[in-house]
Amino acid sequence: QVQLVESGGGLVQAGGSLRLSCAASGRTTSTISRYNMDWFRQAPGKEREFVARIIRIGGLTIYADSVKGRFTIVRDNAKNLVYLQMNSLKPEDTAVYYCAADLSPAGTPRSQDINYWGKGTLVTVSS
Repeated sequence: QVQLVESGGGLVQAGGSLRLSCAASGRTTSTISRYNMDWFRQAPGKEREFVARIIRIGGLTIYADSVKGRFTIVRDNAKNLVYLQMNSLKPEDTAVYYCAADLSPAGTPRSQDINYWGKGTLVTVSS
């Protein structure tokens, strides 16, 4: 069992930056090292969508086209932490952001591929 807790959300003006954190806990000291780690988001009235992924081996990263070049996902296996650095934020980035862990093959994960979800943190970008 893995528990994921997000933090770092808040209100920011368009063009600003935020860094989201995801703290993982579980049975082992390096819980997240077994998993690919992801960020998804869900805007009001919309379906949850993939944002970013960092593969458990090698650290390969994958991004949604909508955030490519603006967001960066980083993992620290020793500290069981995953970060999402978000720069040049736009009002359309407003959403609840979820940290997730999965064991699926490399690629863009779907919601049904996820093994564990956090409860989310709200990001609001004002124009």
